[in-house]
Amino acid sequence: MKTVRRMVMKAGTATVTEGSGVVSRERVANLVDGIIEARGRGIEVAVVSSGAIAAGVERLGLESRPTDVETLQAVAAVGQGLLLGIYTELLSERGVSAGQVLLTQHDMTHRQQYLNARHTLERLLEMGVVPIINENDTTATEEISFGDNDMLAAQVASLLGADLLVLLTDTEGLYTGDPRTTEGARLIERVERVTEEIEELGGDAGSSLALGGMSSKVQAAKVAAATGVKVVIADGRQAGMLADILDGEMPGTFFDASGRVSSRKRWIGYATKSHGCLHIDQGAARALVARRKSLLPAGVVSVEGDFTVGDCVDILGPDGRLLGRGITSYSSDEALRIKGLRSDQVAVVLGEKGEEIVNRDEMVVFEEPDEEGKA
Repeated sequence: MKTVRRMVMKAGTATVTEGSGVVSRERVANLVDGIIEARGRGIEVAVVSSGAIAAGVERLGLESRPTDVETLQAVAAVGQGLLLGIYTELLSERGVSAGQVLLTQHDMTHRQQYLNARHTLERLLEMGVVPIINENDTTATEEISFGDNDMLAAQVASLLGADLLVLLTDTEGLYTGDPRTTEGARLIERVERVTEEIEELGGDAGSSLALGGMSSKVQAAKVAAATGVKVVIADGRQAGMLADILDGEMPGTFFDASGRVSSRKRWIGYATKSHGCLHIDQGAARALVARRKSLLPAGVVSVEGDFTVGDCVDILGPDGRLLGRGITSYSSDEALRIKGLRSDQVAVVLGEKGEEIVNRDEMVVFEEPDEEGKA
């Protein structure tokens, strides 16, 4: 594959474990060989790896993955070091250092933590270290059910401005139906854009130790592609898979990059947490989607949530669809007072000159105009 200088590889639980759920050194070794191959081509590689809970389950002799959060966190605490140890040893045998990076959604949501994470990962790559990234399951709660690290991998790829995200799993890629149950299901080799039809093709997770099904991988591909990252979903159990992908053979399903946004807009649109919603009318929707204008108070119909100046808010169209996200110039209380008002009326209500409720430079619009240029 041409023009790949930085890659994020995500290995799912089913990719690093055997059928019994035991972490397989042989499978991890195959992944490490792929990492070394990529580095030999001058490509920087960061790894997002699942498998900590599976490793903890094995070491503690548990029969299955626990279901309560406290036990999951304890099991992850045991397994995290074991998993990192395997990567560290195998990379060290090949003359490369590994560095552990544990992230939570909080790190992605808050701007300063987001920048800190990026700077640390950048420096590790500059030093020739392979970052081994996982969610900090020992302190997080919702992240444990966050799609088996798929969305984390997409956010890391976006954060690093990677050229390629490889999501390795236990199937060849995205099919027209579940290949385990649907006769005649065929592999989709290329996706130009993630549509509703593509999103509906995701299925359930295939392993009791894994959480991520194809649906979470499609959603991760959608986010990464929208920020300018190419994505491949492929079978990570096959030796030499990364080399095949880099050679352009494209096993699995390839998602073309569908957008290119600035680092700040990547954070606004795909990382930070929304604190509320602004429902807008059809005229404002057309202005945002077709003409890429700022959102004025006059176009706001209703306000939801409790937010302050500088918070991120979702922007919903007349039909309730998510049109975009942006940084608000007003608090929720102020937005309620000025919704539907012209700029000169805003000045009367607030005693100051009215401005955009969300400036276009602080906004990411998800919708594309239709063929007639309308929202």
